Amino acid sequence: MNLHALRLFHVIAATGSVTRASELLNISQPAITAQVKKFEKELSLTLLKPQGRGIALTDAGETIAMLAKRLFAVEQQIEQYAQDYAAGAMGHIHIAATYLPAHYLIPTWIAKFKQQYEQVEMEITTTNSSDALHKLLHAEVDLAIYGGLPEAYPDTIETEHLFHDELWFVVAPGHRYANQTISLADMVKEPFVMREEGSSTRERLLALCRTYNAPSPRITLQFNGLHEAIQAVVAGYGANFVSSLVVRDYVDRGELCRVHVEGIHLRNMIAICTRKREPLSAAASHLIEMIRRNPFVRRT
Repeated sequence: MNLHALRLFHVIAATGSVTRASELLNISQPAITAQVKKFEKELSLTLLKPQGRGIALTDAGETIAMLAKRLFAVEQQIEQYAQDYAAGAMGHIHIAATYLPAHYLIPTWIAKFKQQYEQVEMEITTTNSSDALHKLLHAEVDLAIYGGLPEAYPDTIETEHLFHDELWFVVAPGHRYANQTISLADMVKEPFVMREEGSSTRERLLALCRTYNAPSPRITLQFNGLHEAIQAVVAGYGANFVSSLVVRDYVDRGELCRVHVEGIHLRNMIAICTRKREPLSAAASHLIEMIRRNPFVRRT
């Protein structure tokens, strides 16, 4: 079907005049008339009929005009969607994130982003660091947000470091080591409440003890969730070794206290990873730019 001719007929039907359609389209009346006649022949339908000095739609013309109106309305929607997508106002962003940024950074980042780009759909997969990079390399996600030890990234991965996050030893306010400075050997004598085996922070604590030839910590209580582990320490049992992002507010409120361990200053790295030499969508670019402007956010 000749869509150009259908568009000419659509303008005639909308204006009710070949003359007016000619003026709007900047096409001569004879040319428009000839195109519509050819279109009627293609469809084997009569769309226009004489009426006085002008023209009117036939019954078939009324139906075709209604369908054409729908079609060109959809065309306008497609054009608007393409413009919005190119501008980053619409689209879909899929993120793979490790536990720390997924739970303590990304929710606030996304809330801020959605205030400006409400129509952009967001999907976040929380996983470990190796799986996050695997998903990124295999184009299963648009970007990965990583929190933990710096890693050797593949050459095809572009990494942008946002900031470093400290790792703290924390105890309840009534603990004898609250706000004190002690040795690592003394610290690891305390019972620890930690996440399950495989937790990156737990592995950092074990590696720390190996590095300084200190005894392994006594992990006497473990939880699959970080929140539960923290609540046990808040309630007065044991100590925790944890990201400052997770417990900073607890410390500020006086529900937990830091223990300063001599000579120990460990940090996590928070980074955004993307695929090298592959352009991001406008929406994903807007998200990264917003994160750059607001890298460190605290939950209320």
